[in-house]
Amino acid sequence: MTDYDAIVIGSGNAGLTAATALQRGGANTLLLERHNIPGGCATTFIRGNFEFEVALHQLSGMGTEESPFILRHIFNDLGIMDDLDIVTEHDLYRLVMPGELDITLPADWTGLQKTLIEQFPEEEDAIVEYLTLCETITLEYFLNVPKAEKSNDVEMLNSTCPNYVKYGLRSAKDVINEFFRHPDLRAAIGAYWCYIGVAPKDIPFVDLASMIYAYAAYKPCHVKGGSQAISSALLESFHKAGGEVRLNCGAEKILTEGDHVVGVRTEHGEIFSCKTVVSNSSSIQTYYELLDQAPQQARDDMMSRRVGPSAFVLYVGLDCKPEDIGISTASSFIISDRDEEKVIDAMREMTPPVNIMVTCYNLEDPEFAPEGKTSLSILCLQYGEPWEKLSPEEYAKAKFEFANHLLDKAETVYPNIRKHIEEIEAGSPLTMMRYLNTPGGAIYGFDQNHQDSAYFRERMDAVKGLYMAGSWSGMGGFQPTYMAGSSTARASLKYIQTVSEQEEVLENA
Repeated sequence: MTDYDAIVIGSGNAGLTAATALQRGGANTLLLERHNIPGGCATTFIRGNFEFEVALHQLSGMGTEESPFILRHIFNDLGIMDDLDIVTEHDLYRLVMPGELDITLPADWTGLQKTLIEQFPEEEDAIVEYLTLCETITLEYFLNVPKAEKSNDVEMLNSTCPNYVKYGLRSAKDVINEFFRHPDLRAAIGAYWCYIGVAPKDIPFVDLASMIYAYAAYKPCHVKGGSQAISSALLESFHKAGGEVRLNCGAEKILTEGDHVVGVRTEHGEIFSCKTVVSNSSSIQTYYELLDQAPQQARDDMMSRRVGPSAFVLYVGLDCKPEDIGISTASSFIISDRDEEKVIDAMREMTPPVNIMVTCYNLEDPEFAPEGKTSLSILCLQYGEPWEKLSPEEYAKAKFEFANHLLDKAETVYPNIRKHIEEIEAGSPLTMMRYLNTPGGAIYGFDQNHQDSAYFRERMDAVKGLYMAGSWSGMGGFQPTYMAGSSTARASLKYIQTVSEQEEVLENA
């Protein structure tokens, strides 16, 4: 007798989405979570009078009621859209290199083109051509490429996806450099690379192009109550559909018979049988710790992968309004160098960060901070490995120094932050590792370069009924992991149906 149709391990974005979609799709589902709250990165925490957002800076993929995009459809299907209060942002970001560059890009497709042309009139034709390419390649990628893949027809791919064929898998840096001459324009148009976590030379152009198009055409947004509101709404929908969740209860082993899953043993020693397991844990933990033995397919695959970056974050509550320190955009990138390779080098060392990001959560949503105050996140990307090598004494010193480096850099654009600090909390890659339970505290999964693309890797299918969901099986970030949870649930439901039909045949034989 099967205890559950499906067991989902981990309640990060993809895990929560998969569990909710499975339960609402008719599969009796158990959700296991080692932490005491659901959400993973999609959570908030309280310090003093402030509720700080853990990781969400800008949510893409939502669109508006008049022009909905993919996440709005997914959340409608999951029954949570009416429970979310969406706050639309008016700007993409402000990019500042103090004394040399200061440009704010609006969250409007037409306005973006106009702003870039005003700032770089000598490159007007290239700007128009580039943004047109970003739009067409995004539409090809989402609408036509899947059809061509399904048909396995090269001629169909060439005829329906010409821009994707020509530019899609080239490096983002090569394409940007082909179109633009001015280094400031190159920096401004490519600033979103940090949301992927690897330098533009290693990013497939289609990934960066679809990101700028999605954010500009369908608006960046936030959610009242933070990303925790999304996680809580998903959990509530899961409960209403009859799903069961166990918090403070991690998975210890995925149980198999032959080449297929049959159940899960929890860290408390309970054993539950099931037809399928969806793991929102890292691939490394799933295949090397939760399974008794990693299949050869997984070992071969991971030999060519590298764990992606983590982050060092300051969560700062100020006793003043955003405008009191000159904040005019919700998101700011403050850079010291246009060369992304220098940024990457610094991310791998215990050296002061080259670039940082500042997010003001209550500029567009005044309710996100107490009245008259400001909630900030000041962040730099960092790989976890150098932090793991520190002694406890070295770690405490490094954490203090990094906090000061971030504040120093933020104050080059927004002076006097230190004078207004009411609450401050620092999170290092080791903090991320502890709370997210990811190797190196990685926030995007593996390094998301060309080789990590699904086009160059086979889907892990050596263990039947085991599905991976989240940034470790695809692109990281909020929108991609919600999408991954939804698509993984569909595949799992099909598998459950197949197994159930086979069991029925055996029973009737």
